[in-house]
Amino acid sequence: MRYAFIEREKANYPITRLIRVLQVSRSAYYVWRTRVPSERERANEALLKRIQAVHEASRGTYGVKRILAELKAEGWTVNHKRVARLMRVAGLQGTHRRSSRRKVVGTRHNRFEDHVQRNFKATEPNVVWVADVTEHPTTEGIVYLSSVIDAYHRKVIGWAMANRESTDLVLDSLEMAWKNTNRPTGVIHHSDQGSIYTSIRFGATLQQRGMIGSMGRTGTPADNAVMESFHATLQTELLNTQDWTTRDELMTAIFSFIEIHYNRKRRHSTLGYQSPVDYERSMQATQATPRPPSP
Repeated sequence: MRYAFIEREKANYPITRLIRVLQVSRSAYYVWRTRVPSERERANEALLKRIQAVHEASRGTYGVKRILAELKAEGWTVNHKRVARLMRVAGLQGTHRRSSRRKVVGTRHNRFEDHVQRNFKATEPNVVWVADVTEHPTTEGIVYLSSVIDAYHRKVIGWAMANRESTDLVLDSLEMAWKNTNRPTGVIHHSDQGSIYTSIRFGATLQQRGMIGSMGRTGTPADNAVMESFHATLQTELLNTQDWTTRDELMTAIFSFIEIHYNRKRRHSTLGYQSPVDYERSMQATQATPRPPSP
């Protein structure tokens, strides 16, 4: 595979440099060029091309596990070691998260009991929603994103963006989530103890919607792990990939990331490497399948 990589990249880099970096013999490389490639080598070449396409389609973020899941879903018969080896030869790797912690500030008017207790394994939709706000700078100023995720299928069901953090911002994302899910009642809405979530207006809205407020402890990211995971993914796979000039540019990119990539395409390890939308559909199909009669 090293020889094939040299052959493929020789238009971009000098052959001498490629041979030195990959630590192969020049004479062996030229011998390889004159012989007919084996069936295994042709198969690896075809597989590598597909791996590169999947990696590019993921915005360069997928590692071995997600690429392997994508290949298996397409019908490829491959294993973890083979994909890892081909990615290593081609210099492909996924992105890695950086841990972060958001500071909680503000006066707390309404504090809710923690009804989740770090158990984010909902058995059906609209049982537990998690919410939080994150921010990212542009040359024009900061963009604030408020998101609501259903713990069942990990889909972002509500979101809103603005130039400042406010109760209106989180209420807009809550309203979107509520309408997108046919106005459910009895949902546990879980967040941190930020002032926007402890405000009188937000608490009153939860009560009007028939929702149950829930909050983790101050300064404990694990108490809202699902949202922390989403923010880490967003930060690594989008926000930190470039410098953003305008707020509109960043808002458009965030919209595309959530609605097109994250919800519909990105494979989630917690969901058996399915996207949130695919997981939701598969569970609906499973529940709709009639059970055979008892003997």
